[in-house]
Amino acid sequence: LEAARANGVVTDWGAMVPAVPEFLGTRVIREQSLRELAGYIDWTPFFHTWELRGVWVYGENRFKSSNPAVVEQAVKLHADAAEWMERIIAEKRFTARGVYGFFPANREGDDIMVWTDESRAAERCRFHTLRQQVEKTGGGDGRANEALADYVAPAGVRADYVGGFVVGIHGADEFAEELKAEQDDYGAIMVKAIADRMAEAFAELLHHRARVAWGYERPNEFNAEQLIRENYRGIRPAPGYPAQPDHTEKTVLFELLDAAEVTGVTLTESMAMHPGSAVSGLYFSHPESLSLIHISEPTRQAEIS
Repeated sequence: LEAARANGVVTDWGAMVPAVPEFLGTRVIREQSLRELAGYIDWTPFFHTWELRGVWVYGENRFKSSNPAVVEQAVKLHADAAEWMERIIAEKRFTARGVYGFFPANREGDDIMVWTDESRAAERCRFHTLRQQVEKTGGGDGRANEALADYVAPAGVRADYVGGFVVGIHGADEFAEELKAEQDDYGAIMVKAIADRMAEAFAELLHHRARVAWGYERPNEFNAEQLIRENYRGIRPAPGYPAQPDHTEKTVLFELLDAAEVTGVTLTESMAMHPGSAVSGLYFSHPESLSLIHISEPTRQAEIS
């Protein structure tokens, strides 16, 4: 561990000036437009739910696969999904709620300290990040043993910030149960698959708003394909995935954002989120943090590269 820490990410904090968000605290979205979310959906993982391997090509609005039979099935599936989406929106079957915010923060070792205010005199909470310990060499050339804390300025060096978010899609479980009672198992699976896509789309939408509020991205700077490919600056790692593998960090995040109260998304004893179509994570603005990028669906990067 000590060797890994010695080979951490190197940032010239004398030259690096962290971005300053336009507000501190949280903003709550009590009912996000489902129609707007539809424009942020990444369809590729949706097809994987149905075990159809390939890539949704944005711009061309088509499914790409080397297997013509798979393409044919995907075209029909996407048409069905579009019809279900229209029904969900028209009947207001889902409610999308979310919260995001920014907080003064600094690094201490492998931890991220969140301060109560800009005076940075009192600690509000702390995120414990885990450092990569696979043997690497040359921290200055991209072969660092990274930890998320590396992308936040050390205490006493620079004023820095982190963000966080929680989003959830409510209503999918209830709608799916109705469909099951009507012997429509296909519809029940479809509804839940669409809810999952909408939750991820909501996370994408809020991250876009966060980057604009952080001052380093303009509204509409990226198209849908560029957003899916995550061509933008900054990351939103989620607890439980490689960049932040400890699920218990969700409790710190949820308390910081008052997420359960304002979004209705809650944590189970095993740290699962309820409803199941929910996403949570942290925001980092450091321009080099993409090296530790977390993809919500780990297979996606290989599929779209």
